[in-house]
Amino acid sequence: MTARTHIQTLITHSAEETSAIGKQLARGLEPGDIVCLFGDLGAGKTTMIKGIAEGLAIKSDYVHSPTFTLLNLYEHGRLPLYHFDLYRIEDPEELFDIGYEEFLYGSGISVIEWSERFGHLLPKERLEIHLRHKGDDRREIRVKAVGGGMRAGISWLKSLIMEK
Repeated sequence: MTARTHIQTLITHSAEETSAIGKQLARGLEPGDIVCLFGDLGAGKTTMIKGIAEGLAIKSDYVHSPTFTLLNLYEHGRLPLYHFDLYRIEDPEELFDIGYEEFLYGSGISVIEWSERFGHLLPKERLEIHLRHKGDDRREIRVKAVGGGMRAGISWLKSLIMEK
């Protein structure tokens, strides 16, 4: 039996709207959930993570892209947030050096920027968020729940569909 995939596309018109989507999503996330972000530079990945942090009761001012460290930990919210940034990674095997599995499958929420660089290590159960710059402050956000383990993402997507 194959797992169902649910997809939803949204358009935002400001950084605040992009952040608000992250905040709304975070309210339904549970320990062990994995959110994979895809998109070019300036697509809104860090803005989305700031929203997720706010939804987890973590001050978004603390959140910045950990481009030189691969991982930032934010443990002062409703759940720990493990913020990966794989921009500078060349080989997914480099993740073993930081013990990524301990965080990815830990007691918090993992959010991964530049998830395409995760390669063959990409988790089978995940929520994918593809962000695309559409000019001015507009972003196209395509959300896809993959695998049966993303209950929060799937129910969140269903609620968005019902609102339309």
